[in-house]
Amino acid sequence: MSKLRPHRHGEWGLVWIVLLDGPSAAAAEDALMAVYAEAFAEPPYLKTAADVAANRRRFRSQTRKSAFRAALATTAEGEPIGIAYGFPLSSTTGWWARLTIPVPEELSRETGSRTFGLIELAVRAPWRRQGIARCLHDTLLDGPEERVLLNARPDALPAQAAYRSWGYRVVGQAHPWDGAALHDVMLRELHSA
Repeated sequence: MSKLRPHRHGEWGLVWIVLLDGPSAAAAEDALMAVYAEAFAEPPYLKTAADVAANRRRFRSQTRKSAFRAALATTAEGEPIGIAYGFPLSSTTGWWARLTIPVPEELSRETGSRTFGLIELAVRAPWRRQGIARCLHDTLLDGPEERVLLNARPDALPAQAAYRSWGYRVVGQAHPWDGAALHDVMLRELHSA
């Protein structure tokens, strides 16, 4: 899977967005992780080199999932500027179990194709507010899933504003991993089954 989509964005000119499957994303790991490291070094995230290394290990495991998808935005010259990736949630996902207050079973029921779990979405600072994040998001979510789920820090105000403007709603709060800050768990319907 490798679809190239050109997008024109403001003063930056042509931006390419490529849709990648797991093996293709694994091959592009350095580009994706470079964007992750730069974007999440900023407040409120303040990711350290150790955090980035831990994310790289998780990413390698995630790319082995059969339905893993990633979107990578680059300049016309090939410089990586934005990323989005995730995978459909399996019926045994632990995502819903991390909520501080459980939600009804109908909301948390997963089938392996009902919900896409958006793991990361990031754009490097010089290219923000150009619509690139939305293009990455929409490219990644052009699949069969009915809805998309993500975790977002409440103090990440630009991300929160973007997600809400794109139709996400908060369905709960969670500590997505041990030691994590409290995150809003946000859901958006994509289309009906």
